[in-house]
Amino acid sequence: MGCLSNFRKTKMNIPRQRLENTERVSLPGVTAVEIRDPTNADEGIGVITRDLLQLGTKRLRARQFVVRIKDSVLLFQTTNIRVRARTELRSGLLAYVVFGPRARGTLNGLAIRPNLMLAAESGIPVEFVAEAGYESVTVLLSPALLVSHLARRQRKDNLRAPHGIEVFHANEHHTRALFDWGKRLASTAGRHPEVFSDQRETILTAQDELLEMLLTALDATTVPRLTPGERTRQSYSRVVKLAEEYALAHPADRFYVKDLCVAAGVRERTLQYAFQQVMGMSPVAYLTRLRLHRVRQALRAATHGSTTVSAQALSWGFWHFGDFSRAYKDCFGELPSETLRRKPAEINSNPKTK
Repeated sequence: MGCLSNFRKTKMNIPRQRLENTERVSLPGVTAVEIRDPTNADEGIGVITRDLLQLGTKRLRARQFVVRIKDSVLLFQTTNIRVRARTELRSGLLAYVVFGPRARGTLNGLAIRPNLMLAAESGIPVEFVAEAGYESVTVLLSPALLVSHLARRQRKDNLRAPHGIEVFHANEHHTRALFDWGKRLASTAGRHPEVFSDQRETILTAQDELLEMLLTALDATTVPRLTPGERTRQSYSRVVKLAEEYALAHPADRFYVKDLCVAAGVRERTLQYAFQQVMGMSPVAYLTRLRLHRVRQALRAATHGSTTVSAQALSWGFWHFGDFSRAYKDCFGELPSETLRRKPAEINSNPKTK
């Protein structure tokens, strides 16, 4: 078993020093990335697309470890500030998510708890609002792998494949065991990535153990009966989503709360309350931040001479360039002109501190 043989007993700390000294650790089986720029949040994952917005005011330092274990993928993620992440699984895979004991936030409006388990099939977006200190472990695999494993264990009747997005209540002991296992695996992979590239027996053993722990957690799940408060929070999440979709469909327009209310089908008081409950800020403040992130994406992707700061600012509804530059610097720690002048690699490896 080599380096992996004792990973169950490994102290549960992600190798911070390695990530701070090298922005990215990557071998065929392992990718470890420290995310300091929200606009490159889906780098290194491959099987998931993710749109990340930083909602906190401190410098972003999110981490993700992607461990490819034969026909499955384990993804460990953490963030140091409040963020909104909209994720979507790419075709042909299933995803199962468990959360760390101190994880706080919401998924599609439901409060995240240690005994909560998310199951999702590909092609359907899920929205997370994660508080500082959030940690999660995601298992990604094909339906065929689950069927094959169950058949070898003579457990065909126990298959629970998700349809769309499903949230379960699970036995907290089993979800904690799966989370701890996944976090330890990520820690081992970060220190010894070569184990997951050239030791076939180790990889097969790890995958079998991962599947067994996942199935043990799934065997003890129940479909939750939502309380009136939970249904209300879900409705608030839908209100925010509709308003956000409207804002993105009209990028150059000024914000008018009445238009957002029409798009979301609610009164102004409900709109304001929904954004405060879900995102922790007003509709205008949140959607302004969303547009700032879109400008940054465009500036980072631009080739030399292909665009200007003012052109991108206008295309996203920023008409007062002085206010725009100040808001941009408050959010990202640098002026938009600095972003445009620098290459993406420089932005990722050398971000400025506020």
